[in-house]
Amino acid sequence: MDEHPVTVRSGASRPASDIAWAPCGTIGGECATIRVPVDWAHLEGETFELAIGRLPALEPENRIGTLFLNPGGPGDSGIDAFILRDDRLSDGALRKRFDLVSWDPRGVKRSQAVVCSTEVMNEFPWSYPKTQAEYDELVAYNRKLGEDCRARSGPVFDHVDTLSTVRDMDAIRASLGEEKLSYYGGSYGTQIGQQYAEEFPKRIRAMVLDSNVDHSLTSYFEHLRRHTEAFEKSFLAFAEWCEHAPVCKLYGRDVVAVWDRLYQKALAGTLIDPTTGRRVGVVGLRGNMYAGMYNLRGRSLLFADRLWRLDAGTPGMPPPPPPEEGEVTAYGYQTVVCQDWKFPTHSFRELDAYRRVLEAMYPHSGLTFLWGDGPGCYGFPVKVNNPQHRLSAPDAPPILMLTARHDSSAPHDGNLAVHRQLETSVLLQQDGIGHIQYGRPCVTEYVDRYLTTLVMPPKNTHCAADWPSAPLDTPGDALLLPSTRAPAQDWIPELP
Repeated sequence: MDEHPVTVRSGASRPASDIAWAPCGTIGGECATIRVPVDWAHLEGETFELAIGRLPALEPENRIGTLFLNPGGPGDSGIDAFILRDDRLSDGALRKRFDLVSWDPRGVKRSQAVVCSTEVMNEFPWSYPKTQAEYDELVAYNRKLGEDCRARSGPVFDHVDTLSTVRDMDAIRASLGEEKLSYYGGSYGTQIGQQYAEEFPKRIRAMVLDSNVDHSLTSYFEHLRRHTEAFEKSFLAFAEWCEHAPVCKLYGRDVVAVWDRLYQKALAGTLIDPTTGRRVGVVGLRGNMYAGMYNLRGRSLLFADRLWRLDAGTPGMPPPPPPEEGEVTAYGYQTVVCQDWKFPTHSFRELDAYRRVLEAMYPHSGLTFLWGDGPGCYGFPVKVNNPQHRLSAPDAPPILMLTARHDSSAPHDGNLAVHRQLETSVLLQQDGIGHIQYGRPCVTEYVDRYLTTLVMPPKNTHCAADWPSAPLDTPGDALLLPSTRAPAQDWIPELP
């Protein structure tokens, strides 16, 4: 643990650093690499180049320090999210007073990406096993896939756990010459922040954890229950709002009844997409719901439009073409999950019992799409380097936590559990649905004030539900699953 606190003052000059920055992107970014160990337990062993990016403070005379940013995932590029394109953080008020720094975590894109054969990836057998034989085949497939990924990705493949990423982040801090950092992490990025607070509490000036992952959870059933309940309650809250909101395409309708009717058609194989003429299966329909419940940038309105078109048989714009396939495919998400979590089940019978119980409890949403977090690791040939545990960071400074009342990807119960574990945290709640709270006006105001002045919101502060207020021009056909803390596309194929 660090034992050398320092004071970071407004107007702080940028510390000297040996990093060789080069211009990148179109919004003033700089990119570079630093060398870090493949295995932090063996510092004299093999190293690799970790890609980092920076947007220098626009008002250097008012510079506070460095704000580290992570967008989530796992498997998402911080350089793409924050350094190469405008984002709610990189084009906002914080850029004036902070150097904004992000990176591609180990195993992601420019930082020794974990990749697998696209051909093998396309052999994925089922969206959900229906028998013990299919369960066994899934385990065998995971083993084959993991061995292929390891051969193509090199030694970093076995060391992409979050604790290793935390140590990488501190290596970036040290290379920048900063004695303290500020941090914003969203979704999976909250786990990086939580574990940084455990390992290096005295090196933190300020920290914002947005839509938290509870890494203390060891029960696979409870993992599924939390996410399935959050999925269901998000939809019911959306339906209640939509029925009474003129901006929503299903205004004045019984939204739950519309959904149930479409769902039964999908089950019967009779639901047809009026835009493409193709049949819409249960998994595809539920995927639209999952994306809509993120409520980011109007996704809930896109979801309502999608339901309206399916129900009315009204075509819209054709969906975008799928991305071109190359020889290899990135597979960072599941590789990190399998090194951070252990959710064993002993048979198909046990797994399917969980599904049946939860689908009876939550009949509109059905089983969470994150069910693959457990079975995706069965047979996958990696060690759990960073197993679940309760957080302990009593020496951390005040940490601001953000949550929504209904978040299908970072359930409210999990946020409350993390809040209880982090003794110095203050919880700010948005009372509606959605994943990732920064960018919503009320939340953003509190976060920006805290990061610039270290003044926390009062305890038990709530922001009103942040529902869309203006219609969107984009039709619901464009509704795609978000990437932040969303399941890999391979785990949610359309049913035949």
